[in-house]
Amino acid sequence: MKKIIIALFLAVVGTMSMQAQEIEWMTMNEALAAQKKDPKKIFMDAYTDWCGPCKLLDKKTFRNKDVVTYVNKNFYPVKFNAEGTEEIVYNDFTYTNPNYQPGKKGRNSQHFFANALKISGYPSMVFFDEEGNVIAPVVGYRTPQQLEIYLKMVATDAYKNIKTEKAWNEYESSFVGTFSND
Repeated sequence: MKKIIIALFLAVVGTMSMQAQEIEWMTMNEALAAQKKDPKKIFMDAYTDWCGPCKLLDKKTFRNKDVVTYVNKNFYPVKFNAEGTEEIVYNDFTYTNPNYQPGKKGRNSQHFFANALKISGYPSMVFFDEEGNVIAPVVGYRTPQQLEIYLKMVATDAYKNIKTEKAWNEYESSFVGTFSND
């Protein structure tokens, strides 16, 4: 009986640890503070509550074990509601959303930080360097395999050598992905 209980316990713990594997999201302010202690790039998911592709990104891409592991290891991951009310202090300026309408269904006003980042569609994933400077946004839904090229390009600093469309095409055609479909 003891062996059965131990086996069940181990099975439950194993399942829990597999389910608990998630991206360790933080706020932008937390990520910027963390960068001061331990410089690391930031990966931001800018979403809205009404955005269907944003929900799909959460459900599919951000639950992929390879994406989770890679993002947690190489970036400070930030979850940012681009129509929310969070106060963000960035480059000595406090960004807010003074036009936010509580209780409003569907689209709301865009947060001033999203506007400053020139976010034009959702979802948008924005990369920042180790000092908090914007590298580039990636607009639209991406599968784990489609997101992998951007994650690795930024994490390895390969983006610094891609200055033309031709350079991007060469990088993209030679890129060999390793992320699973799970």
